[in-house]
Amino acid sequence: MAYPHDLRLLVRKKRRQRNRAILAMISGLASAAALAVNAPTMTLAAPHMTSVKFEKCTGGHRTACVIDGDTLWIGGTKIRIADIDAPEISEPKCASELALGNRATERLIELLNQGPFELQAWPGRDKDRYGRTLRSLTRHGHSLGDILVSEGLARTWAGRREPWC
Repeated sequence: MAYPHDLRLLVRKKRRQRNRAILAMISGLASAAALAVNAPTMTLAAPHMTSVKFEKCTGGHRTACVIDGDTLWIGGTKIRIADIDAPEISEPKCASELALGNRATERLIELLNQGPFELQAWPGRDKDRYGRTLRSLTRHGHSLGDILVSEGLARTWAGRREPWC
């Protein structure tokens, strides 16, 4: 039986979301537990630690990489930056969303590589519906997400995604 094109896309998207959530829960359980339970605030790349260089995620190596403007991997744990919403690059709704999403991704990589930052627990919620660990990223008391917002590359998170097109 053939489905309309839009319905097939929706079914594929939901299946990918479910598979990603299951994979994130299974693969990141131990490291997420360490981040979530033992350390509500964690400094990454502190002076006594080896410096971590972030790049855009490619392939299966997901130790220190950025997926898009509001999602990254740190030490095997998928982190969703809790205080912002950035444009999508994996499934953009229009060309302008893709372009802005690519700029947000590159800028987040720059911000992360500028020095040590802290991962802070998001009050009242540890995981999103996809199993990603929710954290805000701060450096010297300032949110890295707020920098992206001030540069027009993201929005302050208001509890739900808004369209970028």
